[in-house]
Amino acid sequence: QVQLVESGGGLVQPGGSLRLSCAASGSIFRIYAMGWYRQAPGKQRELVAGITSGGVTNYAESVKGRSIISRDNAKNTAYLQLISLKPEDTAVYYCYAGAVGGGPLIWGQGTQVTVSS
Repeated sequence: QVQLVESGGGLVQPGGSLRLSCAASGSIFRIYAMGWYRQAPGKQRELVAGITSGGVTNYAESVKGRSIISRDNAKNTAYLQLISLKPEDTAVYYCYAGAVGGGPLIWGQGTQVTVSS
């Protein structure tokens, strides 16, 4: 079993920045990919960014150039730095982990990010 604990959400003004963290515990040797999805009210959950254990990253077009995902394998923690935030970035951000060999994604508890003046 893998458990994910998120932190770092909150209220930020447009143009501001914040960093989300996702710490994994448990059977961490099974983790291959980590990242975030987000879900805004009335919308489907969408991928924001992901990173593999080897450091390969991918980003949604909506956040390219405004986000950096990183991973500290020694701390079993992934980070998502968001900059130049816009009101449309407002959503609940869910950390995920994908296991070696596939299978269902494992989810964190979610953290609210609100971009508003």
